[in-house]
Amino acid sequence: MSSALLQYPTTAPARPAPPATLDAVEALVAPLALRARNSGHLRYQPSPRFRRQDRDFTLPHFIFNGAPAGGDIVRLGLFAAIHGDEPEGAWSLTALIETLLDRPELAAGYQLHFYPVCNPTGYTAGIRASSTGADLNRSFWRRSTEPEVWWLEHELITRRFHGLASLHSDDTASGIYAYVRGAVFSETLARPALAAASRFLPVDTRTVIDGFAARSGLLDQCFDGVLAAPPAFLEPQPFEIIFETPQAVPPSLQVQAGQAALLAILDAYRGFLGYQASI
Repeated sequence: MSSALLQYPTTAPARPAPPATLDAVEALVAPLALRARNSGHLRYQPSPRFRRQDRDFTLPHFIFNGAPAGGDIVRLGLFAAIHGDEPEGAWSLTALIETLLDRPELAAGYQLHFYPVCNPTGYTAGIRASSTGADLNRSFWRRSTEPEVWWLEHELITRRFHGLASLHSDDTASGIYAYVRGAVFSETLARPALAAASRFLPVDTRTVIDGFAARSGLLDQCFDGVLAAPPAFLEPQPFEIIFETPQAVPPSLQVQAGQAALLAILDAYRGFLGYQASI
């Protein structure tokens, strides 16, 4: 683990209070959107607006360019709140952006695309599904007409990410765990992510989680239709990690664990690329 990761802050904000006048999505992203106007690292590029229940909605999207590191830029997509009743991931991503604005060297060599609220209608209402009743995280690559899914699929195709990481909060879990695709990335990326996050929350040690076989908090199978890379036709295929925190624990601990996991992934993938270049 790098010294930068070892110096990661061990405090995190408490659960945000409900906004008095702004809706929940705007309250979450407005401070960062304001900072992006004067930042050399951060840009705000939300999705096109779509209309639901006589209101306009958009999916927030921040692009963070880390400090230069030489070599090709590595693009990662970071996603949260595809289930609207799991705000903890959204808070983790926005808190991570704040951390990186203060310490851009932690993202050296990366271009990070943050999608903190992938289900804005559900997030605003505090419900799992979208306002149309769709479980958006079972709708990807199934010719969905939901505007949130359509736009995110477009991003996944056109951005050609080297890796994807999604944050979730599980109301049935007792600890942290992760879904990962690819045996190499299980050990190279997911293990360090769980190890870093376990400084704040225990690892879920069940042998079956969500109906899938698990080993020490790692699963290599997942539900169909989840937010994921396009099937088959992107080369090379990006790594994919879904990181889960137990929703019953204090949100501040989930935020700490989520940030630690993502920073560990950045650190481990940088090392993986360096190892590949040397062989």
